[in-house]
Amino acid sequence: MRFPRSSGILLHVTSLPAPHGIGDLGQAAYRFVDFLERTGQSIWQVLPLAPPAKGNSPYTAYSAFAGNPLLISLDRLKDDGWLDAADLADAPQFPGDAVDYDSVGPFKASLLKRAFQRFRAADGGEQHDDFSNFCQHNRSWLDDYALFIALTNAHDGADWNQWEPSLVQRHPEALARETQRLQREIDHEKFLQYQFFRQWWALRDYANQRGVRILGDMPIFVAYESADVWSHQPLFHLDAAGRRTAVAGVPPDYFSAAGQLWGNPLYRWDALEQTQYAWWIARIRHAREMCDMLRLDHFRGFEAYWEVPADHTTAIDGRWVQGPGRKLFDEARRQLGDLPLVAEDLGSISPEVHRLRDDLGLPGMRVLQFAFADDTGWYHRPHNFPHHCVVYTGTHDNDTAVGWFQSLSQPQSDGAFRNLEHERRTVLDYTHTDGHEIHWDLIRLALSSTADTAVIPLQDILGLGSQARMNIPGTIEGNWSWRYTADLLTPQVQRRLAELTKNTERRPN
Repeated sequence: MRFPRSSGILLHVTSLPAPHGIGDLGQAAYRFVDFLERTGQSIWQVLPLAPPAKGNSPYTAYSAFAGNPLLISLDRLKDDGWLDAADLADAPQFPGDAVDYDSVGPFKASLLKRAFQRFRAADGGEQHDDFSNFCQHNRSWLDDYALFIALTNAHDGADWNQWEPSLVQRHPEALARETQRLQREIDHEKFLQYQFFRQWWALRDYANQRGVRILGDMPIFVAYESADVWSHQPLFHLDAAGRRTAVAGVPPDYFSAAGQLWGNPLYRWDALEQTQYAWWIARIRHAREMCDMLRLDHFRGFEAYWEVPADHTTAIDGRWVQGPGRKLFDEARRQLGDLPLVAEDLGSISPEVHRLRDDLGLPGMRVLQFAFADDTGWYHRPHNFPHHCVVYTGTHDNDTAVGWFQSLSQPQSDGAFRNLEHERRTVLDYTHTDGHEIHWDLIRLALSSTADTAVIPLQDILGLGSQARMNIPGTIEGNWSWRYTADLLTPQVQRRLAELTKNTERRPN
């Protein structure tokens, strides 16, 4: 599926300058949409909106369907009457440039609980009817998810395979008993999901009305400690006790010399095929209800994935195993029609992966930070782009453009320094600049390229250094916390981006 010539910005919702310690679906999100419209952007790319399980990563979530309750706007709950001004009056002074998850989580959880209590005590009304309709429409995933979270909390956060055997194995009488015992907690979780989606759909409608499409992000794998695995165990490589027998990862690559051991349970694609990929089709359908376009993270795993025995501590000794190929996508198109998908085809990519991407007619990704290395840089240089691709200056896994360029002048070892210095000279030669505004040099390169779509991380538009990096793959601490402050979106930044977007003919008509 071809996209019109356009451009957009990559910014996760948590990075918005909202008032309560973390970006949310309130007024700051609407102001960001206004910024996109004024600068001629027609895409807002977000990271997964799911509730993070451990480590705050949106790519490791308690559900592939649910929304993150921390993104619910408390101000919007106040506007709806479920909180009042006094509830928010004593909010702590949170950092403006980062998310302090240890403080934000308990603060928001207490107020979300208060909002639920008021909602529960209210006598009917339009939102109660809407809530009932929401629960009915989403019961295929919401019932299991709400029970799962209630049980997780009742077991002090223990992974589901440590629960009582009757709950691990999902005996109907045990599930019915716990559903009755935890009904209030279950209703609380459903209320949070209702409020998240109510606010999200309102924001998406606002964006669409202003010519901005939402580009969502779908990780291929799901977290082991998720409602998805617990409620669909036959679809994953697990033993009789629910333990993983094989896990996902990637072999050594640009980001990690030892590879990355993700630990996600692997799918039993044979079992999924017998159901006509029902769970995956439901997941894609749900994602389409949330977003206008969808980036498929780790697309290469659909062709072949890196399988590592569950008891290994690194991803080095894994093996490639065939994925579902185009059978999954053919079935999805048969049931859902055309799919506006983007293939994340970075990393260790074989000709077979490119062939699958092209056979499906999906745009792949090109990243300018990869364009200047001696070995594979040619693939990411704009003069080699096909029209049907999405170009980035960098992704959420890269350093910022400024931080990356500065690192090319920082010696690590004699050999590494010589290679980096050569790469730095290549950057300057290719861009015909002295590098003092390398972020704008790369933005101009991306927007002026022949790629149908260009997406720029907001950190690069703002010219921020490595302190604004969103994620360092293979590390746990300090990721996913960066936020921008509203004063950084200056009239000068807005004017410069708008002019460049117009001059490169990416502004929508």
